[in-house]
Amino acid sequence: MVDLSAEMAELWGTLGAPAPGRARAIQFVGATAGEGTSTVAREFAFHAAAKAGRRVWLVDLDLLGSPQLSDFAGAPERFGPLGPPASASPDGSCFFTVQPPLKRPDGRAWPDARYLFAQAVGTSTLWVTGFRRDALRGRQTVHVLPTGDFWNALRRHSDLIVVDSPPADRSQAGLTIAQFMDDTVLVVSAEQPDVRAPARLRDSILGAGGACSGIFFNRASVEPPAFLKSVLP
Repeated sequence: MVDLSAEMAELWGTLGAPAPGRARAIQFVGATAGEGTSTVAREFAFHAAAKAGRRVWLVDLDLLGSPQLSDFAGAPERFGPLGPPASASPDGSCFFTVQPPLKRPDGRAWPDARYLFAQAVGTSTLWVTGFRRDALRGRQTVHVLPTGDFWNALRRHSDLIVVDSPPADRSQAGLTIAQFMDDTVLVVSAEQPDVRAPARLRDSILGAGGACSGIFFNRASVEPPAFLKSVLP
């Protein structure tokens, strides 16, 4: 597990603490896979909760994978154990829709918010979301929505909302929600020699009505799993 404590303290100072009385929503997104966006989003959220004492929600937009929950669960010695699943929607609103909707016995549609849950992380004031992929049936698909209802509702129950968006080269989720975020931080691997893709993503975010705070150059080096070492040069 990569420890970016020093870098997150610096990023926290650069972005500035949320103003009292109004939650701030910050999206982290990379132009391509492999930039380390999820690591940066997770470390920033954990720093804000454990070190700065803020009420933080980490919303994982990689719904079908939900890697954030897996990563927290895999390092209880550092983050603490995960609490039991709970509803993640304060008022029944949701930032995605599942289509076609599943019908309940009474004929009504299964609410989209029922697919979303959250778990507390250790003793910190951090909650991380997950998606009930096991509840999908048949050919159902999930689509992120261009609506601010969920984000506005969640602001009333948090100090900071950190959004981990999938890379832009495989998902439009980050662009879809950009207009509802206070800031978007682009994550670029320090080993990435070509910054044209992040520049295009920045322009797309601005064109979608979002705000881009800048670029975080991720210098963390991740140790590959043992099964990969044998095939890497």
